[in-house]
Amino acid sequence: MKRVFIAGATGYLGKFLCQEYQQRGWHVTALVRKSSKGTNLPADRIIEAEATWSESLKGIMKDIDLVVSALGITRQSDGVGYWDVDYQANVNLLEEALSSNVAQFAFVHVLNADRMENVPLVAAKAAFVRRLQSADIRSTVIAPTGYFSDMGDFLTMAKAGRVWLFGSGKMRINPIHGADLAAAIFDAVHEGAVWADIGGPETFTQNELAELSFEALKARPRITHLPDVLRRLTLRLLPRLAPRRIAGPAQFFLTAGAMNMTAPPAGTRKLADYFKSQVEQSL
Repeated sequence: MKRVFIAGATGYLGKFLCQEYQQRGWHVTALVRKSSKGTNLPADRIIEAEATWSESLKGIMKDIDLVVSALGITRQSDGVGYWDVDYQANVNLLEEALSSNVAQFAFVHVLNADRMENVPLVAAKAAFVRRLQSADIRSTVIAPTGYFSDMGDFLTMAKAGRVWLFGSGKMRINPIHGADLAAAIFDAVHEGAVWADIGGPETFTQNELAELSFEALKARPRITHLPDVLRRLTLRLLPRLAPRRIAGPAQFFLTAGAMNMTAPPAGTRKLADYFKSQVEQSL
């Protein structure tokens, strides 16, 4: 039986990765920060350790065949930032994998990262990708378009009564469900892909995402388009006026929202069904 080590196991994607690899017959070791968060994970072994502290990782990858890291932070907290987690913690995982003679390492990155390296979250991930690709290990970099969970921001605005968009709202994205992405990651790694851009089965404009949100709520669409100059101005002011935990994710979403985020489609799950389930859960 092959053995996989999954970092970031308690995140949105990490749980699906654990489930996918276990269903495919792999022995799954899940890395978690606190054991209480990992009790419901579909994993054969749960290890509690701090990836930001390299000493806590010593020896935990013995007999592991593959490391898959979905480790990263969206909102900075606990006094750590993107360079602490998205870069250094992944470097620590890579170095432990190398010292343990792990055969493969897969990393979940960001689509269009080369156009967003001025965004701290992306810059930290991109720096790790360069480190990974120069290491003496087979590697796969996965660049998803966006998760269904990210699209929840449209639903949140719609629940508040209005969706606000910068510009024309014609930028396109084909977001993907975590379960579909986990399956696509398994296939890409199994096939030995060096890089894989992955999106979902349906492509939407931002206007269509807004309309879909109101449709899920059975409400009349109310969409307001703001001048794109306000987005650019906000990007300039955010680092000066907002705390890092707010500025960081806002910089990413405001930057990504100004470009098409589409990639080859994978999976079958529909965003409308996801929105419907989110609405039902909130009742």
